[in-house]
Amino acid sequence: MRYSINIPNFGDFADPRTVARVAVAAEEAGWDGVFVWDHVVHAKRSRKTFGDPWMLLTAAALATSRIKLGTLVTPVARRRPQQLARQVATLDALSGGRVIFGAGLGGPIEDEYGAFGEPTDPVLLAERLDEGLDLLARYWTGEPVTHHGRHYQAEDVALLPATVQRPRPPVWIAGFWPNRRPMRRAARWDGAVPLFGPGSHGRAPSKEDVQELVAYIRGQREEGPFEIVVGGVSPADARDLVGPLMDAGATWWDERRLIGTEDNERLDPVLRRIEQGPPNL
Repeated sequence: MRYSINIPNFGDFADPRTVARVAVAAEEAGWDGVFVWDHVVHAKRSRKTFGDPWMLLTAAALATSRIKLGTLVTPVARRRPQQLARQVATLDALSGGRVIFGAGLGGPIEDEYGAFGEPTDPVLLAERLDEGLDLLARYWTGEPVTHHGRHYQAEDVALLPATVQRPRPPVWIAGFWPNRRPMRRAARWDGAVPLFGPGSHGRAPSKEDVQELVAYIRGQREEGPFEIVVGGVSPADARDLVGPLMDAGATWWDERRLIGTEDNERLDPVLRRIEQGPPNL
């Protein structure tokens, strides 16, 4: 089991210096990763202060040497794949190959897409997500790419340098379980980051839910390494909470605050939990 800290890219964590402080504290306390959200407004009427996730992660990379760094999750459908490929490859080089790329549809769709005149049809966005992911994987090789797809075009372009990690950084896919389509998508990549229903961020799933998810994904893919990332709020001594989820097949515990609470956006409670160290099993 590996352990990560999960923070939004707004509130106290809109400041790259604060995210660097979180990353240093997490590395010193023995955590394995720090993941930040990738939102531009989240709820457009909230008027929150946001930081760009790649700038936040750059600050974290410069301040650390061991922990994994990434987004949970980047909405590929609202980004240009060529620009996103450069951001990820640059961070992978800067960090010495420590990037994990989390991807999904993102949301809320009406706020994060519709407010900017972007399409809001989930089916179309899912098409852009899948086509974008395949194109990212090709860009990250550094080899010439020609692509004529429904949503994206490329004509004999090679984006150099390639990522440090070969053949590419790990790609984790998020989605709501028990929806099957996002988890089928995840099974084609390197990991799944499921949420178990609306409002479940910060609430640990049941052992039975994780067992069901793991069984489904195993039926969708061939043998090979694959990460199952679950999370919630845990005490330092979390054997009764996290232990059964590990037994059910979870491979990462992602420490989160309850969404919609002030603690989710404030540095002090996050630092207190970081300093207690990862769950003790």
